[in-house]
Amino acid sequence: MRLKFASLGSGSEGNALLISTQSGTTRTTVMLDCGFGIRETERRLERLQLLPADLAGIIVTHEHQDHVGGVFKFARRHRLPVWLTFGTYQATRDRCDDVEIHICRDGAVFAIGDLELSPYTVPHDAREPVQYVASDGALRLGVLTDAGHATAHLIEALAACDALMLECNHDIQMLRDSAYPPSLKQRIGGDYGHLSNQMAGEILSGLDKSRLKRVVGAHLSLKNNTPELARAALTDAVTERIEVMIACQEEGFAWLEVADR
Repeated sequence: MRLKFASLGSGSEGNALLISTQSGTTRTTVMLDCGFGIRETERRLERLQLLPADLAGIIVTHEHQDHVGGVFKFARRHRLPVWLTFGTYQATRDRCDDVEIHICRDGAVFAIGDLELSPYTVPHDAREPVQYVASDGALRLGVLTDAGHATAHLIEALAACDALMLECNHDIQMLRDSAYPPSLKQRIGGDYGHLSNQMAGEILSGLDKSRLKRVVGAHLSLKNNTPELARAALTDAVTERIEVMIACQEEGFAWLEVADR
């Protein structure tokens, strides 16, 4: 088996992550969230030499537009099934016509082809938000974006991952000094908002990293963070043997092996 992942883009203007595993000649590829329009998603897939027909389905974390904006139109156009929690379904049900819907929930592992997906609940200001750990049965990829603070539950869910995609949304001081209205600053920096660089580093420090080989900082704010600050926060929380990378809004990142053999 071979587990890998790639980003079509990561940030407040749109998010989509590809997760893929191959066993022999059989390949399973899913898309985690889709915050881009149909044509833009197709363009970004083509950049990775993929067609919509190569996807086995779309998995949704929550109903915010930068994650779900393109999900149902894209799924309807290309006849792809969609997995989401019941709370997310309730928040988006008016967009689900003619789309094959599967309901998932915290702690209930489900399979799509050769991929196993484990949803886990996170603190975020959405109806029933979850994030995911993906596995091919041997390797584990943990994803954590759009969470306001650390919980014992998410720390446990992300234990002993081989690779991790972790939100580094904002620098606390940059957010305080920004031109955002106080209500927006409070939402972003609150317990149900987004992870700061500092909180991301604290989460990473507290994880079981015995198998961790690679961590990617994700969902960076274009106005309230810099790649350098995010990288520094993550680097401070790991040893030199763990590779640290940063995803960007426009380019995302190309295919990465979860663990190099």
